[in-house]
Amino acid sequence: MRHLSRLRLTAFRNYTAAALDLDSRHVVLTGPNGAGKTNLLEAISVLSPGRGLRGASFETLQAQGSDIGWAVAATVETDDGPADIGTGASPDGGRRVRINGANARSIEAMSDYLRVLWLTPSMDGLFSGPAGDRRRFLDRLVTTLIPSHSASVGDYEKAMRQRNRLLEDQGDPAWLNAVEAQLAELGASIHLARSDSLAHLQALIEQSLDDGSFPAAHLALTPLFEPGTEPASSAALETALAEGWRASRGVDRAAGRTISGPHRVDLEVTYAQKAMPAALGSTGEQKALLIGLILAHARLVRLRTSITPFLLLDEIAAHLDPDRRRALFSALDGLGTQCFLTGTDRVLFEALGERAQTVTVRDGRLHKD
Repeated sequence: MRHLSRLRLTAFRNYTAAALDLDSRHVVLTGPNGAGKTNLLEAISVLSPGRGLRGASFETLQAQGSDIGWAVAATVETDDGPADIGTGASPDGGRRVRINGANARSIEAMSDYLRVLWLTPSMDGLFSGPAGDRRRFLDRLVTTLIPSHSASVGDYEKAMRQRNRLLEDQGDPAWLNAVEAQLAELGASIHLARSDSLAHLQALIEQSLDDGSFPAAHLALTPLFEPGTEPASSAALETALAEGWRASRGVDRAAGRTISGPHRVDLEVTYAQKAMPAALGSTGEQKALLIGLILAHARLVRLRTSITPFLLLDEIAAHLDPDRRRALFSALDGLGTQCFLTGTDRVLFEALGERAQTVTVRDGRLHKD
């Protein structure tokens, strides 16, 4: 089974230096609030495209008062043998990646060895919160399937800001045409990747509707165009987006922003068994629905990429009753992957028994029990 056998942190958040050697079992991190449990999950999460589970800028990962750059290194045990993956601060404020001692050709190269999904307490209000949070959640799911998606989203946002500045400054129409063409190409790629990923995820969820462990979700994107008019091909979608932005320049200039496009799409989530918007469910129902969604997507990633993602589950057990905790632990075992779980009380993880290894975290120090 693919798993992390070694993890090393340098000048990362509240860790001056930390080392952890692991076997293939799940990892339970316990300790008081503020000890560094979530920071360790974040360190694992940056071994993937994007900005990790907090979405933080890379310069903020640096340990306070440290004059050396932050770094995270891990050894991933794969069917082809161990792979050494490392990422850390680069002089330009971003980060660099090394794989087996050599500079990686791209950030996405890490995804050849590991994929990562996570759930954190900040996501508990996902279904009732702002649309931007759901888009970021969706894009994280898509990135786990299509590693280049994260870069496409970043490039799209840069191009959109450039368009907004050109509109504000009454920029050259020819330059606007060029920016909008780039924006349309990126926007079409993003929208089709989202749509395709959701279609495959929904099909997988439909196959397990009778599993009562966790509620199932029905997922849909709000339409980019009027119902029945969305272009079917990528080229037609690019053309329609570019034409739409060209026609809306006056309106967008007055609004001070680009008011339509993939950056305005929302992820609609329905509690399938109750045919009810997820946002109307109880806190417990929403939590269980979110867990079920992540478990389903982990299965999809395994089917589509042959790599089962590592799961980072922050304070996941605190608000689950004992039966649902047992169901969660059983589902994690069924995935055949290594999961990292945090909590202040190790009693919450007793049902895992010998299926997990326990690490105590205190003041940025790790002790394997």
